[in-house]
Amino acid sequence: MRLVRTAARLFWLWTLLGTLWAWICPAHFTWFVRETFPGTDLKLVPLGLGVIMLGMGLTLSFNDVKQALSVPRAVVIGVLAQFLIMPFLGWGVATLFGLDDEFKLGLILVACCPGGTASNVVSYLARANVALSVLMTMCSTLLAIALTPYLTKGYASLAVPIPVDAWAMLKAMLAVVLVPVVAGLVLNRILGLKARKVAGEVSPLLSIAVIVLIVGGIVGGNKERILENLNMLLLAVFVLHVAGFVMGYLWARLLRLGEKERRTVSIEVGMQNSGLGATLAKVHFAAQPGAAMVCAISALYHCLIGSILASLWRSRPPEDQERAGVKNSTLSE
Repeated sequence: MRLVRTAARLFWLWTLLGTLWAWICPAHFTWFVRETFPGTDLKLVPLGLGVIMLGMGLTLSFNDVKQALSVPRAVVIGVLAQFLIMPFLGWGVATLFGLDDEFKLGLILVACCPGGTASNVVSYLARANVALSVLMTMCSTLLAIALTPYLTKGYASLAVPIPVDAWAMLKAMLAVVLVPVVAGLVLNRILGLKARKVAGEVSPLLSIAVIVLIVGGIVGGNKERILENLNMLLLAVFVLHVAGFVMGYLWARLLRLGEKERRTVSIEVGMQNSGLGATLAKVHFAAQPGAAMVCAISALYHCLIGSILASLWRSRPPEDQERAGVKNSTLSE
């Protein structure tokens, strides 16, 4: 288990190494975004994302769902930030940088996605509220089934002349998000400890592998396009995620959440489910390959920024922990 946790903490490193590998040897990764599962018509990318969502469901119990449905204030504040701040930032950055339409669409799409599972690991490393992070990821993922397609359609209509079929995206979200998550919940209920053991030992590594394959496949397959648009595109995606981390923190501070909760909201808002965005882009915007390319770059950026932020925050315990440490020290004297 310690080896699994260590590997999960280094998610940013595997993403970076996978991207570099795909850049040098594209064929080692592009098969994953082009091929289907042997003997079926199922594309590997949505199938892989479904496996990730199944793993998320396995880590959750119906008690977790019940706790989220009790609507604690911090969860509501965080989820509102997820779907109010990031979609607006995606549209704003896309418009400000004057990118090509397909890149604008990609920025808007990834900004309208829910928080990614990597945010839970980064929250742990940053001494944030891990339970809140898990609940926010779960709630934003379930709400995204309806919100991501229609937010994407709404903001895209303001920025690009590309039609967005929100209903088709909604049906895809049901297939690759809702069904696997619910299946994982049910398996957790039936199998109990066995399911949690599988989720703890296998799911993190499998999720990392799938995300690296998706990111590597898209980057490797769009190497020339990335080189053509290197400067503005990379800067635009970077600005989107930095703004997301900053605005998420300030939003939580404005609404008077504690330091651990501020960090959590910042991480959840800044780290999107880029794998979901890339999958939706590959399926629904195949004629605009730049959209999936933005999602792949997003995955790399938010992992790197989140990991750096976690390192800085880990060296600075939240104020409540510091006060508790001083108090315990005084009592021991």
